[in-house]
Amino acid sequence: MIALSPAQRQKLAITLASAQPASELPFGTVPALVSLPPEARVAVTSPYGGTVTRIFVIEGQQVRAGQPLATVQASDSIQYSAALARARAELPVAEAQAKRLEQLSREGIIAPARADEARAAAAAARANVTENARLLGIAHAGGNGTITLSAPITGRVAKVGVQTGAGLTNADAPFIVENVTALRLDLQIPERLAGQVQTGMGVIVEQDGKQAQGRVLSVGQSLDPATRSITARASLDKGITLVPGKAVMATLAGSQKGSGVAVPETAVAHIEDADYVFVTAPQGFARVKVVVAGRSGGKAFLSAGLKAGQQVAASSVAELKALAGQ
Repeated sequence: MIALSPAQRQKLAITLASAQPASELPFGTVPALVSLPPEARVAVTSPYGGTVTRIFVIEGQQVRAGQPLATVQASDSIQYSAALARARAELPVAEAQAKRLEQLSREGIIAPARADEARAAAAAARANVTENARLLGIAHAGGNGTITLSAPITGRVAKVGVQTGAGLTNADAPFIVENVTALRLDLQIPERLAGQVQTGMGVIVEQDGKQAQGRVLSVGQSLDPATRSITARASLDKGITLVPGKAVMATLAGSQKGSGVAVPETAVAHIEDADYVFVTAPQGFARVKVVVAGRSGGKAFLSAGLKAGQQVAASSVAELKALAGQ
């Protein structure tokens, strides 16, 4: 027990913090690699072959969904445009013919079969217009044969694989756009933690004082003989800006037996190979031994020694340690 009067407390400028309940406690920090999920990468292709006439973006540029990436001159586009014009010109004639023969059929002047044939011809003409319009719409093509390739999603241009003037086929993917906000982590779990990691566990990544959280999505079943580790993958929520391919350290957190609490990291003092906090008491502060399960985001997570709601000294801990004779 460290006896302190109210005046001494005020002079030491001791701030207090309450122990907060923690449902998940950190139990290990492992290396991880920032990556993108498969659905976050989208290839941009041209529906028709042609020649690239203009390119509007560069690698690494941020684009929005629908933003033009390039234009392609394609002869197929001109053919479909001409076919659409012919189909639109023929459609009114086919519809008028079908209407006229249907009237004659009702009056008994012609056989009903002739009216049925005219209705079928009108339906075919409408389908021809719709199909050619759809083929041109897919390519965002104009009547002059120009196709506009657009960004399918909002994100970053990860690849520009074509140059102005180059030929392009419908099997090529000249652009790849990545949604860099949808990140995940490839975790390398060491052998000693392999049995503790399960899907659904929390993951925390810190960088430059900011924090991002996620959840374990999958855990490998066998150890890599070279690294003696297993691979796990985790989601990663928005919180900090990370670049795919960046190596980081990730803290794993999971439910453990017994209750856990979180206190400011500054509240924990290391004394004689053990960790302690100073809990408020009527006469001053009591030094209480605790078990630190892990540290993250400026907080220390305690698995034993302290209950939720207890108040501890969050500052001037060095002075309290000196008063305790340590």
